Amino acid sequence: MVAVSDVASFRLRHPLALGRGAVDTAGDRRIDQSWLAAALADATTRYLVVDDGRLPVTADRRALRLLTRAQLDRAPAQTDLFLGVDDTGVRYFAIIAAAAEPLPAGATATLREVGALLGARDAGLATQAVALANWHATHTHCPRCGTPTLVVQAGWVRRCPADDSEHFPRTDPAIIVLIVDDLGRCLLGRHITWPQGRFSTLAGFVEPGESLEQAVAREVFEEVGVRVTDLTYAGSQPWPFPASLMLGFYGRATSTDISVDGSEISEAAWFSPADYERKLASGELLAPSGISIARRLIESWYGATIDGP
Repeated sequence: MVAVSDVASFRLRHPLALGRGAVDTAGDRRIDQSWLAAALADATTRYLVVDDGRLPVTADRRALRLLTRAQLDRAPAQTDLFLGVDDTGVRYFAIIAAAAEPLPAGATATLREVGALLGARDAGLATQAVALANWHATHTHCPRCGTPTLVVQAGWVRRCPADDSEHFPRTDPAIIVLIVDDLGRCLLGRHITWPQGRFSTLAGFVEPGESLEQAVAREVFEEVGVRVTDLTYAGSQPWPFPASLMLGFYGRATSTDISVDGSEISEAAWFSPADYERKLASGELLAPSGISIARRLIESWYGATIDGP
């Protein structure tokens, strides 16, 4: 491997696992009651049941098991979550199991487990369904007056019957950054909750009043004491665990002394491509999961695909 320090030359080698949605979300249809009613009555419409983050999947875990109306244990309703329409005209809805029946019998998995295995259509449906289900589970009451809210607009809005305020699914922006120094080394850190040897790129939530660039600079300095500049946008993907949007960057370090905060990052180090390759091969170093943008950012610097789950 050859060390590269020009972050402007980095490119993602593969699509981001959770950013591959291939279904038109058709937002205009969410308020079309007659269209929704027809879609729910259509035998070709498919339903994805979500139960506390778990999804029904095929035995090989490479596809979702989507149900027909006839296979449901109850009639579909306009409070079910409309996910979109594919290019063949098939409509898709998600059903939260707590409001229906448990998951259908058979194999199940979490989005973390199968997100990188699913095709583009199913990855997009699963990501959207899990994100919406997470939001509905934690936003059941009006934040203004505490009144229980009603599900409207096919699951995309909750309305307060007391003050008529409307509340929408939230997404928390978070930055994630691959940092290199002038020697072409990559800076990686280990979160205090991770197993020994698992190192990844640095990340953190954007705070009120911050730009993305300011958030990168603040998070990196807070976590490891390194200053960063020359930020280049890499890409983004939803991260519904429970409600984030990961915004990826490449950056160049202007300082290299490391001082970990100890509260989030337990250790951090600079890696040359040769160091990374050797430690990865020996098992001394564990790569981020294949579903994460972190692995794709590291691959941009590393210059090769990192195999594994």
